[in-house]
Amino acid sequence: MRSLHLHDDATGSRPRGGTDEYVARALEAGAAGFLGKDVTPEILLAGIRTVVGGDALLSPSATRSLINRFLSGPGSVDDLSLKSLAVLTDREREITALAAHGLSNQDIAQRLVVSPLTVRTHIHRAMTKVGARDRAQLVVIAYQQGLVRVR
Repeated sequence: MRSLHLHDDATGSRPRGGTDEYVARALEAGAAGFLGKDVTPEILLAGIRTVVGGDALLSPSATRSLINRFLSGPGSVDDLSLKSLAVLTDREREITALAAHGLSNQDIAQRLVVSPLTVRTHIHRAMTKVGARDRAQLVVIAYQQGLVRVR
């Protein structure tokens, strides 16, 4: 069963440990998507479709939280035997970077004028090449290896 979690970006309603802990716990529990509670109905519906379609979706704030957690603590991606992003094609690196900025497959497809299936294929190939277990780990690797930078 795939799930899409909504979270509140306001500091007052974060669980103990902050948003990064909440995001990490949700992903570890099998969440396939994570959006802010302030999303529009259209974005929520698109997120549900993304998750039902088998893809993962992280809001930009959830992506930032996840990256901060992995880059600042022990047991980060450094501990894994992952290949460098240098093994990716230019297009795979481009799509990985856009995913790392929090864009959905649909958003990336519109920006690059390709189909969402093409984007999904590039994401999955990139994950396979670098040994990432999921899209979230691919995003962390992209930040850790300097493909993109925290804004």
